[in-house]
Amino acid sequence: MKLQAHLHLDKHNIPYEARSFPPETEKGAANVAKALGFPERQAVKTLIFQVVDTGECVLVMLGGDQNAVSGNLKKAIGSRNIQMAPPERVKEVTGYVIGSIPAFGWQPEGFRTFLEASLVDEPILGTGAGQWGEEIMITPENLIKASNAIVVNLTDREKPVARED
Repeated sequence: MKLQAHLHLDKHNIPYEARSFPPETEKGAANVAKALGFPERQAVKTLIFQVVDTGECVLVMLGGDQNAVSGNLKKAIGSRNIQMAPPERVKEVTGYVIGSIPAFGWQPEGFRTFLEASLVDEPILGTGAGQWGEEIMITPENLIKASNAIVVNLTDREKPVARED
């Protein structure tokens, strides 16, 4: 079964591995990681935040066991007035329901996507394929390429938000 996310990767010649897990698996990155036998850190959560003032939505990718530091997230996005987008807004913006939003393939031109910097050190990452029960295993480099992600520090208060390369 080829989903939109698979077609996006195929079109751009980005290597990946399609994996399936039982659709009755309870929702959440930790449960997907357990079902597929990889560390929770490597199960990417795809979260949609919106800037309250402008209505702009952004995609934020974190490891399954990570939470963003509010100040870091606000700095990366460039607004103090952000919130998680409500489910109906997520569906309107992405075309997907919360729980298996792919990290790529649906963003319009100019849409901003952020990836937590520490995930770049992982050998492989799992991201939703757009349908519960389907996962895409992909290297961090290829995830960045596929999603056009901006790599920033979202989880460590002690480090600057922007990467220093």
